Amino acid sequence: MEKQEAKIAETANETANTAVADAPVTAAVTAGHNERGGMRSRGAGGRGEHGRERNARRPRRNEGGRERVRPEFDQKIIAIRRVTRVMAGGRRFSFSVAMVIGDKKGRVGVGIGKAGDTQLAIEKAVRDAKKHMITVPMNTHSQIAHDVQTKLSSSEVMIIPAAGRGLVAGSSVRTVLELAGVKDVTAKLLSRTKNKLNNARATIEALKLLKA
Repeated sequence: MEKQEAKIAETANETANTAVADAPVTAAVTAGHNERGGMRSRGAGGRGEHGRERNARRPRRNEGGRERVRPEFDQKIIAIRRVTRVMAGGRRFSFSVAMVIGDKKGRVGVGIGKAGDTQLAIEKAVRDAKKHMITVPMNTHSQIAHDVQTKLSSSEVMIIPAAGRGLVAGSSVRTVLELAGVKDVTAKLLSRTKNKLNNARATIEALKLLKA
């Protein structure tokens, strides 16, 4: 019995010594966990690694920068065609774009551009329209003085002033008059052609006949 009691006492002493020796390590690990948890809690509290608040709205690219410049002329495509040429090696495609540009203050022009790419054809059409731009004589209310009628190729157009009716026109004639800024007119296509480019050019020729 004495031997068993001595063994039990010895085992209890060893267990106590092991617990005392492991106490600093456990305390250090616990402190490390607490420190990390504290760091996480600070990060989740509203600020990230770089000191910026989470879920904060980032500034947009245009904020604080230059505003987008409005183009000088408004543009509208009235016709676009894909033209095919049959060559020895096969077919070659190109694009033809008819465009009307204007500032809605009396200046308007019609141009055409041809290129292998649509964007390049549009740029050429804009340059051509600027070369053939005209100024429409109007009064302070953007109204024309008298009626005009002209014929170009297969297209024949008549434009009549109509006070209080607004802009009454169709096809590409309306596009030209709208971008020129003309108001209170009635336009009539006397021909049966549906060629929008010819109709637009005929409208330009009719506007050239106007007098102040």
